[in-house]
Amino acid sequence: MIRTDNGPQFISNTFEKSCVAYEMEHERIPPKTPNINAHIESFHRILEDDCLSGSEFETYGEAYKAIIDFMDFYNNRRIHSSILDLTPKEFYELQKSGETGIKDIRV
Repeated sequence: MIRTDNGPQFISNTFEKSCVAYEMEHERIPPKTPNINAHIESFHRILEDDCLSGSEFETYGEAYKAIIDFMDFYNNRRIHSSILDLTPKEFYELQKSGETGIKDIRV
């Protein structure tokens, strides 16, 4: 599933066709409810602050590599206080086994 706001890029026929082609369910948040996307908004802020700001990329390839490296760090080495001071990968593995004691919640 992919959850988006109602920006023009997400209500286009091209985007919808891509969702169908990749077998993704597309869920749109209601207008004027950014709090529903709070987790991704928080991530975008972290990405901007910790990876992108202060950097000048000369090529798309440089920017792409910086983001790939950051994503590896973010998911595999950076601990998150909101998920029991684990990395997202560690938390995901525990959640799959049901060992976190935290229930799945779909908003």
